[in-house]
Parts: sequence; C-alpha cells; structure tokens
Amino acid sequence: MKIVRIETFLVPPRWLFCRVETDEGVVGWGEPVVEGRAEAVRAAVHVLAEYLVGQDPLRIEDHWQVMANGGFYRGGPVLSSALAGLDQALWDIAGKVYGAPVHALLGGPVRDRVRMYAWVGGDEPAELAESITERIEAGFTAVKMNAAGRMAVLATAADVAAVVDRVALARQVLGPARDVAVDFHGRVSAADARRILPLIAEYHPMFAEEPILPDRPHLLRDVVTASSVPVATGERLYSRWDFRPALEAGIAVVQPDLSHAGGISETRRIAALAEVWDAKLAPHCPLGPIALAASLQVAFATPNFLIQEHSIGIHYNEGADLLDYVADPGVFQFVDGHAARPEAPGLGVEIDEAAVRRADEIGHAWRNPVWRHDDGGLAEW
Repeated sequence: MKIVRIETFLVPPRWLFCRVETDEGVVGWGEPVVEGRAEAVRAAVHVLAEYLVGQDPLRIEDHWQVMANGGFYRGGPVLSSALAGLDQALWDIAGKVYGAPVHALLGGPVRDRVRMYAWVGGDEPAELAESITERIEAGFTAVKMNAAGRMAVLATAADVAAVVDRVALARQVLGPARDVAVDFHGRVSAADARRILPLIAEYHPMFAEEPILPDRPHLLRDVVTASSVPVATGERLYSRWDFRPALEAGIAVVQPDLSHAGGISETRRIAALAEVWDAKLAPHCPLGPIALAASLQVAFATPNFLIQEHSIGIHYNEGADLLDYVADPGVFQFVDGHAARPEAPGLGVEIDEAAVRRADEIGHAWRNPVWRHDDGGLAEW
C-alpha cells in the first residue's frame, strides 16, 4: 500500500484539515493547524507531502522521524503542527487497515470513559454564573474559565481582586464537588502570578493554566512554589524536549495540543515523560473534530490522563462548529460530562468530506486579536 495523494482544506471557523489517500482506497484525516497561521501550516504540509507520497503509510514512526528530524532546520509551531496533522492521518489509516481504534494500537484502553471539561465565558459575574449553570445542567462536572482579559504590565489591586472574585464566584456556583480550571493565557507577569495564585488557592482550582508565558521556563519554578495551586502548561510547547524544563520546574499538568505537538506519536511520549515527574496529561484542544478524536484516542490509552478539553460551542466557533464536519455527531455526545470509548477503526470519527470540500471553497483568514495597553504598547492576548 502506498500514499498517492495528500490534500489540505482551509475550513471555517479557523481550522485546517488534511486528507491522506492510499492506492488501496484507505483514507486518513488529520488536523494540522496553528490558529491564526493556518496558511503557513498548509504550505508546510505540502512540503512534507513531497516525502510522504509514494511511501507505505504504516511505517508511522519512521515517517515521524524523517519529517521531524530529516531536515537540518526543525521544530517550531509551523513544522510541528504540519507534522502533527499528518501523523494523525497516518494513525487513522493504520486503524482502518487493522480494523481497530487507534487506542487499541497504542496498547489498549486503560479506562472506560474520559472526563471532559467545557469552556465558560462571560466577563460579567451574571454571565459567568449563567454559563457555568448551563454546563452543569448539561452534565459537565468541570469547566475552564479565563482568569482575566487584558492585564496591566503589573496588575493593580483592582485587577487582582477581579481575578479572585471571578474564581470565587465560579466555586460558589459549582459547589465543592465540581472543578474549575483557571486559564491565565500567559497574560500576567511572573510577579503577578506569584501574587495571584496564593489568593485563589482557597477556591481549589483544578489547575492554573499558563500562568506565565511558555518562553520563560526559568521563571516557572518560583511560580509553582508560590502556592499549592497545581500549575498546567503546554499548549505552546511542541516536543518532549520543550516539556522537560517545565516538568523539572514542578508543573502538575502537561497540556500538549495534538495538532501542534507532533501529533499522536509525540504526545504519547510527552505523557510518558510526564509520568516521571508525577504529572498528569490534559490535552489542549479548542479545535475541530479530528483534533478532538485524536486526543480522545490518546486519552483512552494513557494511564496518567486527567481530563480532556473540547470546543463544541466555544466562542471562537463563529459561522461553523465542530459537529458541522462529521457524518455522525453522536460520536461526540457526552454523557454525565464524559466521552464514551470509541470503537470504530482509526480515529473513530467519520468526516463529512462533501461538507469539508464545500467549506474549503469559502476558506477563512482567522487572526487572533491584537491587544494594546492604555499607553499603546502591545499587550498579551
């Protein structure tokens, strides 16, 4: 069996899909994307396709090594994300060839269902409380919220109080038996992270995500040791080598994104590395159906898995949503806040190819907002 064609599809709201076709008619799907830089990743996929076309798709690890390490210049978000989507598609093909879900090929399931968390928005307290209540009524036992919007270079007393008040409100609505994760999005300084985390500790967040920017691992240990709040990071880290300094700093949760961090193959290795430091896996996934399907396959086969993010109904999904591109939306029907174990071959999701091709005719040019401070300087988004 040989790979004969690789296609990419720029689909709203902000995703990129790839389709890998073999000469025996077996097709695999992947989701290689950097949000806001999808066109650059699309070009990288087609450069890597020059190597893959004509190859046996079942030599997944060898192909991963060549695509990741066969070039003199390697790594970074664009190349790692192109590799990630192609890796997902190769695993999808392998599962379909062997007639088994990918989690079976990874050693078999270690759990019967996967706990999911849902995003909640709302900058105003009433909106936040309403959004959390809706998620509870839908059966979710965990939510994630932004700690804050744009933050000053050094937070004012009012800025800090607003963060604490939002987390306190979330805990009040959730009660003691449910969980809230707090996403800082790299918007605060290390000094402010050390100041804020002890103040929210009493509300028992499941974890504090990206309390500092990912390019400052030398500052991470002081943030981790500033409070008892578990620290999570990883959506902007792309390899096991990127994760090692964060793990050595004492983070509790690794959050590789399967569409950025080398796909299924590398995420499995990151999870295994995290076990050495007693850290848990919570894959980042505010993306489309293929990324979520790949994440779930890893979740079912990973002993130190914690919880899975999903993007159904998230605020980014304007004009199209995750379920618009799947033939059977039931595969992403969550019961009591959990996903059932997929048993279909490959990634376990059937992509509606006609819908994808129609969407690609429209395309998108999604870019993240650019925020500025009151003095006109660039602020972290």
